[in-house]
Amino acid sequence: MPAKRKHRSSPAPKGLAAGEPLKRGKLPGSDPWGWVGTEVTHPSQVTLEHRLMSCGLSRRSNNPFCANKYAHKSEKQNSPTPKREPADGEPGNDIIVVSDDTPPPCSKKLCKNNPNCLNYLGQETWKDEDKVRDLFLKASDLGFNPVLNARDPELPVGLKVWFRDLAFRNGVYMCQPSQDKEDVFEDSPIFQLQVTFTALQECTQNVFNPEKLAESLKLSTSEQQDAQEFSKLFMSHLDAEFQKQSSPSLRSLVSNQFQGEQVYGTICGNCHNKSERSTDFLELEINIENNARLEDRIAALLQDEKLTGDNKYLCSKCESLQDATRYTELRNLPPVLHFSLLRFVYDFASMERKKSKHNLLFPTTLDMDQFVGSAAARKAASSDKSARKDIYELRGVLLHKGPSAYHGHYEAQVLDTASNTWFQFDDENVTKIDSLGERRYTGRDIIDVLNGNPKKGSTGNSRGRPAKKRRRIDDSDDDVVEDIFLSKDVYMLIYVRKDVPSPDNANWPMTIASQGSEHGAMTIDGGSFFPPPRAQEVVNSLNAAHDMACDAYAKREKEAKEHFDELLRKMKAIYSSWSVNSMDEDSVIISRHALERWLSKPLAKPKTKPRSGEEPETTPEISSSSDILCYHDFMDPQRANNMKRVSASAYKKLAEFSESEISPVCQVHDVCETCVRESFIEKLYQVEHPRLVAQFDAVCDETPDQPGYWISKNWLKDWRLQKPKMHTPLQGDASPDAPEYLAHVVCEHGQLSLVSTARKSISTQAGDIIKGLFPQWVPRSTQEELCAVCEATINMSREDKRELRRKAEDEKARLRHMHDNALTGNTLLLENVPCAILPAHFVRLWRKWVTRPTDGPRPEGVNNSQFLCEHGHLLFDPNCPNDWDTSIAVVQMTEWMLLADLYPCSSPITLEKKLVENPPNVFDTKFEHDVPVCRDCRSKRRSNYDVAEITVRLLSGKNASKDVVTQENKNHKSEENGQHPQMTYGSNRTFGTRQSKRIRESKDGVEKKRITVSKSTTVKDIKVMLYEALKIPTICQRLSYCGQELDDNSVTVATLGLLINDVLDLREEAEDDENAITDDVNRAKKRRKEERGFGGTLLASSHPNIVADVTVSSEGEPQSDHEYPQI
Repeated sequence: MPAKRKHRSSPAPKGLAAGEPLKRGKLPGSDPWGWVGTEVTHPSQVTLEHRLMSCGLSRRSNNPFCANKYAHKSEKQNSPTPKREPADGEPGNDIIVVSDDTPPPCSKKLCKNNPNCLNYLGQETWKDEDKVRDLFLKASDLGFNPVLNARDPELPVGLKVWFRDLAFRNGVYMCQPSQDKEDVFEDSPIFQLQVTFTALQECTQNVFNPEKLAESLKLSTSEQQDAQEFSKLFMSHLDAEFQKQSSPSLRSLVSNQFQGEQVYGTICGNCHNKSERSTDFLELEINIENNARLEDRIAALLQDEKLTGDNKYLCSKCESLQDATRYTELRNLPPVLHFSLLRFVYDFASMERKKSKHNLLFPTTLDMDQFVGSAAARKAASSDKSARKDIYELRGVLLHKGPSAYHGHYEAQVLDTASNTWFQFDDENVTKIDSLGERRYTGRDIIDVLNGNPKKGSTGNSRGRPAKKRRRIDDSDDDVVEDIFLSKDVYMLIYVRKDVPSPDNANWPMTIASQGSEHGAMTIDGGSFFPPPRAQEVVNSLNAAHDMACDAYAKREKEAKEHFDELLRKMKAIYSSWSVNSMDEDSVIISRHALERWLSKPLAKPKTKPRSGEEPETTPEISSSSDILCYHDFMDPQRANNMKRVSASAYKKLAEFSESEISPVCQVHDVCETCVRESFIEKLYQVEHPRLVAQFDAVCDETPDQPGYWISKNWLKDWRLQKPKMHTPLQGDASPDAPEYLAHVVCEHGQLSLVSTARKSISTQAGDIIKGLFPQWVPRSTQEELCAVCEATINMSREDKRELRRKAEDEKARLRHMHDNALTGNTLLLENVPCAILPAHFVRLWRKWVTRPTDGPRPEGVNNSQFLCEHGHLLFDPNCPNDWDTSIAVVQMTEWMLLADLYPCSSPITLEKKLVENPPNVFDTKFEHDVPVCRDCRSKRRSNYDVAEITVRLLSGKNASKDVVTQENKNHKSEENGQHPQMTYGSNRTFGTRQSKRIRESKDGVEKKRITVSKSTTVKDIKVMLYEALKIPTICQRLSYCGQELDDNSVTVATLGLLINDVLDLREEAEDDENAITDDVNRAKKRRKEERGFGGTLLASSHPNIVADVTVSSEGEPQSDHEYPQI
């Protein structure tokens, strides 16, 4: 049974539904150019009314006069529109009313191109006075508001770690200058540190710049330095300054607060004799392993080392080498304990420093009793936890943000013990954080404050492990759960012993002394924390300057607000009354963009700052109306969308308010007659062209039994488009016999072309339509014969191709040896045979031509000028292997004579390979040539390059390397002296030959690698390329050139003088080779001398020994440069 046919849906009703209002945009006359082709068919018929209609300014234009939405309420007409009642017997729902009584809706979209609507130009910005006042003040360029730099009362003062150490701060305050240095004390670092601490304590600003402190230390503020290095040097410098004070407690301040005691000892395994050496430390250096606990790394630092075998210990008691145990002990710990993490490591493969990305877990409470004393004491302390005295709490964390060891950014996290709150220090930005593992928003990303990894919407780290862990601390008195934090950026840790009073107890007297200290303790009370008078004066001057800046800014702000109130009143008075209500009202035309700029200019920042003594320019001005004018200086109908009709009275106020002549001013009737007529021509074309195309298509097809015309396919395809691409405004369409289309129908002889695919036949009726448009067009009949000349030419070209093939085969047969061997580099068959050189490019073109003679041109001739210099001598040496490249080809002299008969050739460059005895009993094969070599031009040619290839030979074995290097050195010296390298008879050594890799390696006994270099390539770059190609670590590579080892990795190819096709020798050495170790140490010393670090500063000059220690990493490499730490 067939499927049941579905009912068709009813067609959509056409026209408007009952009661639906008719939109005014659909009414006749709404198109500003609707009169084209109907009322006017010729440019001379265009009147003033038509010109006004083109700009929407005519009475016939359906552009309503919209009411001003921003006018005063008294001026608005709020009378309700009367409702029309249907007449007797008239159905109310079947009537469509079109009336001018009801104004159309006014909206930003509908009225954008309405010249009679002056709404939506930016007046809404001025409605909210508070908001626009803020915008005006920002645009007035009042300068930076110093009130924003005032100290936040919610933030505690001075959260830096050193400042929060009460004993240390009080010691800095107590420092006094000696009598002989009273005049230079204010330039000293200790005074600038007093000023810094005083500013942290008393300054009314939230930021203090310690630039003078850096200058007093002779540090450049534009350079970056290492945090650990700076900490050590600065603390040592302060200790030296404290030593000059008269107070015993002040002289021992640094040692009492920050200095601990560490012991290095050795126990003989035979006699158990113990040898110990005690040293002081300011910080403990800790090696890092991934996901290791801080306690485990401290234990690894104290791990015993067995001295056996070749590393036996020379016992002074046994007077012989004995097995021994080397140990490290912590005897005394300071109240403030610093841990320095060795996060920068040296990569031997890349010969560069790298930052270790290992995570470290560190606690907030650290039990150091298990690490103090001998191994037995530490073991007893681990089991007996009743008498704890070295419990430390975390007070500060220094982070190094950045992936590289060569640059980065330091941030500090410090605990405010008064409020038990952690704060984040990022330069001048101080942020309160809930804990070290908190994730906070900065911009679009969620940033882990500790790890510094941006992760959108993430709550854990990349491996799913939380950044914050918790552990239970076993204690006899209390049971506390402490936090453990994980970080891959932590650089330094600062812990404080629990018995040290906190800053929140600053009012209590306290006594601070280091364990086992021989000096007296320092007694500090709350009343002693008054800054020195000199430092207080400096800070008071800073506070006074800040107060003056605040007062000056408040004065400028007050004046700007008063000026704004006057400006707002005048501007509202203008834009609330500038609308035109009827066509009869006197008005002018102004650009819409000019009005928008006038409303927005007071809220825009000026591009140039006012000169000193001048008031900032806030009076708005009307810019030129050039965006509504044509090049005839009349209103352009094509820019009618930018025109706005403004009341003449409001325009007068506008000109007075702007205090400048508004020019040009356009009247309503100033519509350009020339531009309207030109636009009319194009509009008329858009109306007439589709009609003509439709008439053409109706009669286009040709009747088979009737003649027609030929026309270009491309022209006809383009002309049929609604907007032809070939159409030129005001000039019309291109003719069918235009040069670019005539070749599709007519050949070069003026007859019908043989190519019929580019033309199309049309009927005579269609041709008459085209003739009416282009009277000068002479069509070609479809019955016309094809061009006889073109047909004869085609037949002749076939014979020419056969003749070319015969000629190419003949040349190939006569020059068979050149065809087969000229580009292979095989000169073994040319010994004792007169030869000539020619460009290899000619040989390649010639071989391509003889293979396919009809596809490409025949070579024009042979030109050897590229091988000769300006003196007429050779630019290359035939007896130097490195001079033979792919641009040179060698042929027999007999073939050169054949070439001279077939092609135009320049003068031949002859050479012959012979066996020569020089000196006596020493035979060598060499090329003899009649043209001499120009040594100067040859060297210039080999050294003049942007990119070149060189050969690196990998030598195996000391003897082989010695022989090859010696031979290469001899060859190089021979070339410098104008001689050629010699070889013994029977070596079968050939020059200028291209042999396989297997043959070359079997003859030379070495492996070779070709690399590409430029003149800026360094020796280090070459080693890195060899590491990628040969997998030989750069630390194991020994490169040499002409017998000299290249030990300076910063030397460039240009400095070495490497030429094209030069050879470098590479020798691989093991990492444990004694010579390699010695060379590494020597190179490290050289690099340390080149590194500046803190050299030349006051820190380095005062403590040269410490500089030598801290400027080198644990791997023997100089530390990287970073910004100053936030400690």
